[in-house]
Amino acid sequence: MGDIARAIGLTPTGLFLRERCFLLALIAGVAFWCFLALSMPLRPVSWPQLLSWSFWSLAVWHPLAEELIFRGFLQGQLLDCTWGRRSIAGLSCANGLTTAIFVLGHFWQHPPLWALSVAVPSLVFGYVRDRYGSVYPAIVLHMVYNAGYFSLTGLP
Repeated sequence: MGDIARAIGLTPTGLFLRERCFLLALIAGVAFWCFLALSMPLRPVSWPQLLSWSFWSLAVWHPLAEELIFRGFLQGQLLDCTWGRRSIAGLSCANGLTTAIFVLGHFWQHPPLWALSVAVPSLVFGYVRDRYGSVYPAIVLHMVYNAGYFSLTGLP
């Protein structure tokens, strides 16, 4: 594997799709979607929208790029620091700082409450990145979370 691939967390990982931790993270996404369905009017996307470039951009390309940059490169570099590996309540300091920067990045194009709402999913993505030593599980989770969210709430 090349140095660049390793630097952004593209390291092989086992079958994380079958592991309890990963499955619980998926279930958390489903629970959030159920909460949304009970707490606000939904605007599900239509089939043509589901196949649109806009939906695929939000459900696949944005999560891929964000995870490679934030959890792959940034969190990976912070984990190389001794303090970055320190853990508070099971979350690495590298994950906490990466999440803070991820949230700040969302203030650029989103209202404050929406930008802050990405903190919990970001901590989950960072946790699975730390747990599996790879960015692949975080990419899959982010794609699933975004696909479910935008499928239910519509495209911006």
